[in-house]
Amino acid sequence: MMRPLTTERLILRNWTEADRPLFRRINADEQVMAFFPFRRSAAEADALMDRLRRGIDARGYGLAAAVTRLGGEVVGFVGIQEANLEPAIPDGSVEIGWRLAPEYWGRGYVTEAARAWLAFGFETLGLAEIVSFAVRDNHRSTAVMQRLGMRADPSGDFDMPNIPEAYRALRPHVLYRLDRHSWESRQDPAAAASVGGPINPS
Repeated sequence: MMRPLTTERLILRNWTEADRPLFRRINADEQVMAFFPFRRSAAEADALMDRLRRGIDARGYGLAAAVTRLGGEVVGFVGIQEANLEPAIPDGSVEIGWRLAPEYWGRGYVTEAARAWLAFGFETLGLAEIVSFAVRDNHRSTAVMQRLGMRADPSGDFDMPNIPEAYRALRPHVLYRLDRHSWESRQDPAAAASVGGPINPS
């Protein structure tokens, strides 16, 4: 079971039934899914949310719902999970990823939530490294990776498998890495996110 993470403005928690409308919407939205060769139907989004929820229950982490502390609005998801992209990315690698509804873009929510997940991954799980990847032309996502202190690894860039020929421009992916030592060197203890802290803003 996942213990919620809290940041200055967000709660990061497992999915609930009330989150389905937002989850369906972001998985079908043309802006959100611009770098994916598919859009999910409501049934497909429901099945994915159920898988994510079961995985979070089993492991205590995953691609979790991000909810505003003021208002309780579900804005999307941010989290860490096993990459499962052998041979492009070695087995056992953990990735950090995100997906927000467009009306919440540009507010710094992804960076804020991702920092909490990096802390969880390195401090709680004891991970040696966390990776992230995106379509080469997805500059919005790679900018977040850079703000998090992740470094591009051109030697690890890869073509995403199973992308149809009609969407071949979405195949090239760039890989970013962050190791624990580099992450620790950037930390400001006063700014660390709390784990399982109070959910009401002080």
